[in-house]
Amino acid sequence: MTHPLIPSIIDLATPVATELGLAVVTAVFYTNERPPILRVDIRSLEAETGLNDCEQMSRSLEAALDEAELIPFPYNLEISSPGAANTLTTDREFEVFRGFTITVQLHQPLKGKTAFKGQLKERDDTTLHLTQKGKIVNIPRELVSAVVLDSD
Repeated sequence: MTHPLIPSIIDLATPVATELGLAVVTAVFYTNERPPILRVDIRSLEAETGLNDCEQMSRSLEAALDEAELIPFPYNLEISSPGAANTLTTDREFEVFRGFTITVQLHQPLKGKTAFKGQLKERDDTTLHLTQKGKIVNIPRELVSAVVLDSD
């Protein structure tokens, strides 16, 4: 279950990240830790996410969180990158990476194919929409086994 402060934290972190050329992918509050850990995953929109990106986001977000007095108890802030796998899973990731090139892997063939590559248009409750050479391809979500952000 998502911690009740997460939507407010994402709302606060998003413009901070945007100003740095970054995107907030997800945020999680590990309240079972002492002190609790607020982990915010980011991605650079222009290059591979590096340590410098994490450091800049940490400093900027820490200042914004302190100013907003959003979290009324001691916690540790952890800024990270979701890693090299680049698998899109959350609604937020599908929103952030709209227009990026993805590869969609399927459980079973659709139109004789088990994988599609194109630009992410959108994902709704039933369908993943991507663009291939100007044409929209609609893939039922129940057929999708993985959506991977291409590194090209």
